[in-house]
Amino acid sequence: MSSDWLLGGFTLTGLSFWMFCSSTDSLNEHSDLYWYKQEVNSYPKFILRRSRYSADNSPEFVKDRFDAELKDSSVPLMIQDLHVCDSAVYYCALRSDFDKNSSL
Repeated sequence: MSSDWLLGGFTLTGLSFWMFCSSTDSLNEHSDLYWYKQEVNSYPKFILRRSRYSADNSPEFVKDRFDAELKDSSVPLMIQDLHVCDSAVYYCALRSDFDKNSSL
């Protein structure tokens, strides 16, 4: 699966914010999308994983504030009630076991 991922956004304390991560290919039932947060002088921390059938959040990143919905070709990350401590670099990553042309 060839993908071009785009990410963009800005920060406003106290408000909700969406970061977009999209693929040139449609996400399929075997796709898992991950979001990570990396603060200065630290390693990337797992925020959440989304797939067609499940959703997992790290205990540090509660679903009330950090959420994402898997769509056809994107998985926007929503952060509610932004805080200064949310300032960081955010990464998205796609894992797909099969692409649309694969068969068993």
